[in-house]
Amino acid sequence: MKAKSIQGKSTEAIKIALEDAMADGFKPTLAIAFISKSQDRTAISKLLDAEGIAIYGCTTNGEFIDEEPEKFSAALLLLDLNSDFFQIHFEEYQNKNYREVATTIAKKAKETFKNPAFLVGLSDAAADGEEILHGIEDIAGKDVNAFGGAAGDDYSFTQTFVFTNGKESDHGMVCIAIDEEKVEIQGISTCGWKAVGTEKTVTKSEVNHVFTIDNIPVLDITAKFGGLENVNPDNVNLLTEIASNFPLQLQRENGDPVMRPGLVVDWSDRSFYTSGSVPQGSKIRFSLPPDFDVIEKVIKGVEKLKETKMPEADALIVFSCAGRILSLGPLMPQELEGIKNVWNVPMAGMFSNAELGRATGGNLEMHNLTTCCVALKEK
Repeated sequence: MKAKSIQGKSTEAIKIALEDAMADGFKPTLAIAFISKSQDRTAISKLLDAEGIAIYGCTTNGEFIDEEPEKFSAALLLLDLNSDFFQIHFEEYQNKNYREVATTIAKKAKETFKNPAFLVGLSDAAADGEEILHGIEDIAGKDVNAFGGAAGDDYSFTQTFVFTNGKESDHGMVCIAIDEEKVEIQGISTCGWKAVGTEKTVTKSEVNHVFTIDNIPVLDITAKFGGLENVNPDNVNLLTEIASNFPLQLQRENGDPVMRPGLVVDWSDRSFYTSGSVPQGSKIRFSLPPDFDVIEKVIKGVEKLKETKMPEADALIVFSCAGRILSLGPLMPQELEGIKNVWNVPMAGMFSNAELGRATGGNLEMHNLTTCCVALKEK
C-alpha cells in the first residue's frame, strides 16, 4: 500500500496538493481527512469524491502531517488501499443509542470480513465513546483492534462534525472497517502524565459526574493538590488548568491508568463532570503538570509497538488530545517528530476531544490527554 500526506489552508491549496500527489500515477482510494471547521470541508470532500476517493473525516482542534502542528488547516492521509479490503460506515445516534449504533456497524463489517478492525470518528462532545467501543466488542470480541478519536471544533466547544462522501453529522460516527486478513493494524494509547500522592477513593459519583473524593468535594481536593488559586466561577482559565494539568488518574487492576480530566464544574456542590466514567468506589491519583518525560514515554511506547508488534508500516494515523498541546506548548513538535521517526512513513493526525484505544495491558476505553497512534501495513 502506498501512502501520501498533504496539507493546506484553503480548498485551492488542497486541490493543488492532491493533483501533485497524483501526478506520478498514484491513485488513492481512501482519505483520512482531518479538517478545521474554518475550512470548507464540503468543497474539499467534493474534490476527493470526484476522484473516487472514500472519505473518513473529522473536524479538529488542530492538524498535522509532520512535526509542526497547524491550526485552521486540512491534513489528509491518502492511501491506495484495495477497495475490497475496507468499508466506510456512517451512522447517526439519534437517541443516544451509542451501543446499538456501534453494534449495527460491527455486524455489517462481520458479514464481509472474518476479522475486522475499526477506525472510529465521533461527533458530539456528549457522545459516550466507551459505549460505542462496547458495541463493537459485543460483535467482534474483546480482542478486537479498534481505535479513533472524537472530533474537535477549533477549541470553541460548540459543535463537532464527522463526515464522509456526501454526508456529515454533529451527532454521529464515521467508521472504517478494515479486513485484518489483508491489512495489519496495530495501535497504542499512551499518556505519560505522572501520578502524585497516594491512592484516594471516589466516595460519590454517577457515571462521569464526580462529587466527592475521600468525602471532600472533588473541586476542592483537586485545587488543594494542584495549589490552584481563584477557584471560583469568574476564573475563566480554571477549567483549562484543571483539565490540562491536573486530571484524575483512574487506577486499573490491569493496564495503565486512564486519564479523567474535569471538564464542567457544578458550582452548587463543587463537583465536576469528567470525560469518561469514574465509578463510585474506584481509586484515583492526582497528576503532576507535564514535563519532557511525558513526551519520552509516548515516543518509547510507540517504539515498543514497532519492536514487538509492527516492525514495518505503510502509514501512520495519530489522534492526540487537544489538552496535550495546551500543556506541552512549544514541546509538542518534539513529540510529533519522535512519533514520525519511528517508522518514517506518511502520517496525518489531529488534536482531538477524546481518544479511543487500548492502553498498555488494558481494555478498549475512551481516553483524554493521551496520544493514540495507529500504524497500517498491507499484507
